[in-house]
Amino acid sequence: MASVCKTLVQITLQQPLKCLTVKSITSRPLWRFYSAASNDGDPKTNLPTGNASLLENLDLMGVDVEMARKRQPSVFRRLFTNEECVAEFLRGKGASRQTVASIISRYPRAITRSLDHLEQRWQLWRNIFQTDLEIVAIVDRSPESFFRSSDNENLFKNICFLSSLGLGNQNIHRMLAAAPRAFSNSLELNRQMVDLLEDVCQELGGTDPKGFAKAIILRNRYILSRSTKRVRANVDFLRASMNLSDAHLLDLLQGSGVKILDLSTEYLKKNMSSLGGKLLGVGCSEEDVRKLIVAYPGVLYFGAATLGTKLDCLLKGGITAKQILEMPKVLDFSTENVTARLKQLEGIGYDFQSKGIGILNLSQKRFEAKKNRLLTLQNK
Repeated sequence: MASVCKTLVQITLQQPLKCLTVKSITSRPLWRFYSAASNDGDPKTNLPTGNASLLENLDLMGVDVEMARKRQPSVFRRLFTNEECVAEFLRGKGASRQTVASIISRYPRAITRSLDHLEQRWQLWRNIFQTDLEIVAIVDRSPESFFRSSDNENLFKNICFLSSLGLGNQNIHRMLAAAPRAFSNSLELNRQMVDLLEDVCQELGGTDPKGFAKAIILRNRYILSRSTKRVRANVDFLRASMNLSDAHLLDLLQGSGVKILDLSTEYLKKNMSSLGGKLLGVGCSEEDVRKLIVAYPGVLYFGAATLGTKLDCLLKGGITAKQILEMPKVLDFSTENVTARLKQLEGIGYDFQSKGIGILNLSQKRFEAKKNRLLTLQNK
């Protein structure tokens, strides 16, 4: 593949992506030189105050210099920076002065990028997004996602690779918007994760490894930012501890349990142990615990202390473990929210054993409406 840093590069992506062209870029001065005196005459000496001209420019641009210096101090020891061109480039794409200042404050390495590099990278992103302002919003939210890598060819290769897995333009759009760091990974790193997912599928008796990898990436946009070691350890732990058939585990991993792969293995083990201990202590069986995890994998995302507090709150409020197992989504609500609802329902004599706990699973607006109807009936 010809380098995307050439004056003119034609890049074509096969379907489902459209033809993508990086336009010609006029050669322009890329760097400004700022002189800085040093005590020993060596221009490479790291001055404690940094480059005086750079500091003055950043201050005029509204950049929080102290924040920037703390985040990436090495930038302030450079004699060559490109802050004015970077700021002009971003403003030309629709970023406000305040947005530009915020981006550079949080990720000062942005000012080390050349104008040619920025034009090339923006064009690659622009063929995924419909407007410049969409990109500006992402760069404002996560400056690192755009400025971290200087390898535009690697970005292009990652886009092609994900397209080859069957991810369409809209899928890649959502991934780049939600988890842009995955596109800064080396192509080899992303390949390793996909290879691992395909291996897992085959180990569990799956017949469509590529489809399995695609399903996981679509349902968990952050998976490519995780380590293969973590994902492998989590799969092995679930396989050893859940006592599920390979087919059921395969369904869990590519379905509602896909985000379990994100958790650190120690966190996962601790949460599963805490959940099992708590439920077994109130009369549930190991099969009950397993069914709960399969029906509601989100129960494993809570920290052990948080989960324990939520379960205690519900149990003390007169709700049985069986009812929680039948409607586990009540655990989604904060302890404070559930506590407040239990107190209000206690005040009107609500009986969970005869009326069930569905009322706790309502939105706040619907909960208030239901509670008011019950009060009205009581007062008749």
